[in-house]
Amino acid sequence: MAVTGTVPGDVPGTAPGAFGSGDSGSSARGNGPLTGVRVVELAGIGPGPFAAMLLADLGADVVRVDRPGGGGLAVNPAYDITNRNKRSVLVDLKSADGPARVLDLVERADVLIEGFRPGVAERLGVGPADCHARNPKLVYGRMTGWGQDGPLAHTAGHDIAYIAVTGALGMIGSPDEPPAVPANLVGDYAGGSLYLVIGVLAALQHARTPGGTGQVVDAAIVDGTAHLTAMIHGMLAAGGWQDRRGANLLDGGCPFYGTYETSDGRYMAVGALEQQFYDTFVELLGISDQAPARKDLARWGELREAVAARFKARTREEWTAVFEGTDACVAPVLSLREAPHHPHLAARGTFVEAAGITQPAPAPRFSATPAAAVGGPAMPGAHTESVAADWDVPALLGKDG
Repeated sequence: MAVTGTVPGDVPGTAPGAFGSGDSGSSARGNGPLTGVRVVELAGIGPGPFAAMLLADLGADVVRVDRPGGGGLAVNPAYDITNRNKRSVLVDLKSADGPARVLDLVERADVLIEGFRPGVAERLGVGPADCHARNPKLVYGRMTGWGQDGPLAHTAGHDIAYIAVTGALGMIGSPDEPPAVPANLVGDYAGGSLYLVIGVLAALQHARTPGGTGQVVDAAIVDGTAHLTAMIHGMLAAGGWQDRRGANLLDGGCPFYGTYETSDGRYMAVGALEQQFYDTFVELLGISDQAPARKDLARWGELREAVAARFKARTREEWTAVFEGTDACVAPVLSLREAPHHPHLAARGTFVEAAGITQPAPAPRFSATPAAAVGGPAMPGAHTESVAADWDVPALLGKDG
């Protein structure tokens, strides 16, 4: 089926308003499984804000502490989706009373998230000791690339460096080309944000048990990314994985697990790993009479050439129509702008339109505590008054309240 049809905001099978567009800066408070949880986010970029967005999507009341004069991404804050469903206050942590204002918020919070280099929060007066002195139950989440200790802890870095040293980057791409850069999804968001959220929620559960206490969650992108490779390390130890690119079942070395160009210069993704899926795949592709046995590794090169030649005979949309609804495990490779229009994603409401931006809907989904409407990104300082009132922190408004 062609990638056309329903667009976000008009999703069949989705309850009206389930993911409706909210006002800019609106919060998911009052909905979701984390309703009632208060989070203070010290403004940063990348994995920290994304982790805080996940908590906000799940219903937490997330207050982002922005610095006067901006900082962070060099984009219009109205388009910074990682700040959706949050509220924002302005506090200058380098001012005389800045740390005290943050600590007033901390006293009323369940979680704090920061992404400074090790030692910076302490120098600013909002480190773990400062915060736990005011709120012993606080979960203090720290998001860094290298972690709080180790030889590189105080060294600058970005996603690509973290996934490089953990072995993840070296697995990605063709063996005849340099390692392929997978945007900043593997390190920053999978190895970073998701592990910070897991750690924060686990620590929050502990803090809420009888006798439980707050604690520091040291979420290092290198640790999380390494953890993502756990299964492959097991396969490597067992002799079932070669320590080089393009030589394994799941890294493009297998001809029935990879991508192929079509006649219109687009691509199809193939994942026909199991025997029954492989049989369906070669039959629908039209090469069942010449395809070797799935496990005949000696003929994998021959099979790859045959598969590539067949895919080049038709367009992506034509091949999509051939494989649609079958168990061949074949799908079109879509662009970011095409993805929201895929019929399955449109039917599920995987993408939504909010604040004029097409964006992914909150995930995962909950039967008893569904996510709130998606609100626009919080504009810096837009909610200082409402947070001061709701959290009973008049000092946010100034020395005289």
